Amino acid sequence: MAAAPRRKEQNMKITDLKIDPRSIGARPLLVEVLPSYAYSEGKRTNNITGYRYVITMPDHSFDKLSVRVDGKQQLDAPDDGYAEVAFQDLEIYTYWTRDGYQVGARAKGVKLAGNSGNTKG
Repeated sequence: MAAAPRRKEQNMKITDLKIDPRSIGARPLLVEVLPSYAYSEGKRTNNITGYRYVITMPDHSFDKLSVRVDGKQQLDAPDDGYAEVAFQDLEIYTYWTRDGYQVGARAKGVKLAGNSGNTKG
């Protein structure tokens, strides 16, 4: 009986892993809003493609994470330090830079959690 052909093993790359969005903790706090620019041939252009909402995570010793949302600015930076936010379709992933693996995040939208009034119109 002939041996079954061996399948080429495919190893999962760490950059293919999807991180559970709940891992950021229960109360992400918005601390800063920064424009996100397009790049061309490895250089930043003046074309704003979206915004990065920098949050701090109380459940993780107040570490920070930048969440990119493409399109128009949806929130202003809080005037008084921080504001609790919620993200629509949050995706957390890893990527490689010459400094090693990094954690990135993107979402379809962002809004204030609760009844705060800091949204863009």
